[in-house]
Amino acid sequence: MSKLNGAQEPVPNAGFSGMGQNFKKDFNAGFLVFLIALPLCLGISLACGYPAIAGIFTAVVGAIVTTFISNSQLTIKGPAAGLIVIAIGAVTDFGYTGGRDIAADIQAYRMALGVGVAAGCLQIIFGLLRVGSLGDFFPLCAVHGMLAAIGIIVILKQFPIVLGGTAAGEPFELMAEIPRVIIDMNPYIAAIGIGSLFIMFGIPKIKHKYKILQKIPPPMFVLFFAIPLCLYLGVPNEGIYVFEGYEYNLGKEFMVNIPGNMFKAIAFPDFSSLKYIAGWKWVIMFALIGSIESLLSAKAIDILDPWKRKTNLDRDLFAVGIGNTLCAFVGGLPMISEIVRSKANIDNGARTRFANLYHGLLLLLFVALVPSLLCKIPLAALAAMLVYTGFQLTAPKEFVHTYKIGKEQLVIFVTTLVAVLATDLVIGIAIGIGAKFFIHIINGVPLRSLFRPYLDVKIKDDKTVVIFASDSAVFSNWIPFRKQVEYFLKEGKNVILNMSKTKLIDHSVMGKLSEFEHEFERKNLTLEVVGLEAHQKLSGHKLSAMKHNRDLIVRKHVSIVAETGAHALIRKGFRSLDIARFASIEPVKKLTDTPNAAYSLVRIEALLQNEKADELFEYLREEILPKHPNTIVSIEDVEMVLPHERRSEK
Repeated sequence: MSKLNGAQEPVPNAGFSGMGQNFKKDFNAGFLVFLIALPLCLGISLACGYPAIAGIFTAVVGAIVTTFISNSQLTIKGPAAGLIVIAIGAVTDFGYTGGRDIAADIQAYRMALGVGVAAGCLQIIFGLLRVGSLGDFFPLCAVHGMLAAIGIIVILKQFPIVLGGTAAGEPFELMAEIPRVIIDMNPYIAAIGIGSLFIMFGIPKIKHKYKILQKIPPPMFVLFFAIPLCLYLGVPNEGIYVFEGYEYNLGKEFMVNIPGNMFKAIAFPDFSSLKYIAGWKWVIMFALIGSIESLLSAKAIDILDPWKRKTNLDRDLFAVGIGNTLCAFVGGLPMISEIVRSKANIDNGARTRFANLYHGLLLLLFVALVPSLLCKIPLAALAAMLVYTGFQLTAPKEFVHTYKIGKEQLVIFVTTLVAVLATDLVIGIAIGIGAKFFIHIINGVPLRSLFRPYLDVKIKDDKTVVIFASDSAVFSNWIPFRKQVEYFLKEGKNVILNMSKTKLIDHSVMGKLSEFEHEFERKNLTLEVVGLEAHQKLSGHKLSAMKHNRDLIVRKHVSIVAETGAHALIRKGFRSLDIARFASIEPVKKLTDTPNAAYSLVRIEALLQNEKADELFEYLREEILPKHPNTIVSIEDVEMVLPHERRSEK
């Protein structure tokens, strides 16, 4: 059940019967996502060095094909800004000239399609081999650092287009070129581009004040502004105009170019790209980075799903692989489960996966019936949308959020970001992961446990097992760690996870354990994490990494106040449990001032290890409390820092 609009709603039927039951809400959500996707598909395609129509092909194939393969209910499949860097890198390697040589550009595009087919097949294999857990290996801070770097690259490459210029070169070269780009901007084009930027950044700030701004997505307002202004300024007309004594060009090179018949724009792959090592480099990057982004997006949308439905990640990856293979065969970009459009899908009331289907069918109909309207969209407006998308990936709040999780997380985040800008995606994220390994080793993680968890399982009773973890619980050994916990979840067992012997539990594992707790709850089971008393958080964040403090001992202070008649029985229990050190005070005081009801009390105190305190509590509950119900037992944690000379004895 889900509480929506104050009422309890059952989980929507995901089958074809649900298609009819939820048609109105799903179609409405699909329509609004279509409005967002239309300009973004065009802009992402052009930013990738592909024809503008390629992004439409991707969204249409993604919607029609993956809807019937994946069980993901609310994700929207399509092209994403996160893959721009890979796509433009691939076509550039294959000879893309940015419009200077049309024949060379078409050949580079077709060679990139060959790479796309191979990458899609590799993703199909990933799905069949059930490596949907692939995304769990990569630490979140490194992945977010990579995405932030992609955001910066997208901004650097699209900002010159906003001002009517072009961009070429490596990220740091593009940064150095920004002053020149501003000085040489084309005033008419810049008016369109800067105005579009104001709309993209401004509407989210004020939309809560006006209902119309909540109903229409910002990209559509950009088009309502940019197209009339573009036509008024005569941008599509070939010619030159003079502004402040300087001459500037106008013409169709500043406009979207879509063929009148979309089916004539279908392009077929050239597999000669796979003859070269460079071609296989891009295959791996498309398959690996695309899979990670898609898996992370699908998991994020599951969390936002009002009914908390769970995506089968292996099946979803298989569906994305099928979609990518077909897309590349007809001239489309690679696709992923795209998080921004997926969130918009949820926000607009989608119930089932058919909202994804409707958004794709609407794109198909629009481009097939009125392609001429798309040719009136200025490139500067699309570039402004991508600048905003890039900013969302690398916004200051991302740095602040990462810092709050932990200083070490920010170090890894920034290291990955700078490494990606200085090298490429694969080398950059490898450097980020290396930085995380280095920090883990500094924090005391044994080398032997970096990739292998050390777990000991003990059966507590018919319904509960206890898993004792040793050495470390970190991102790189999480996959086998997770499989052990999942096994008992499938067996319907409650799990007590004792982490007292771990030297470090990193942020990635803390987050995944939190997710696991919710999965156990959904099956009316419990996952209890214990043994963290001697661990210290590396920040104030609730999911901060936790490091075992070697100088800190945590003991249970047990205080028992009972009738003097229970004293001998309690001492007997202490001896049976091999508890030799305790203190007793007798009598303590009178329980009441009424003479006839007065009786003496005894207080017994001890500092015990966790396991021994648990054993004592069970003894008191079974042997003392039934006979002496007035007995009061208090147990609290006490932290003690050992003197330097005793630390080796601990």
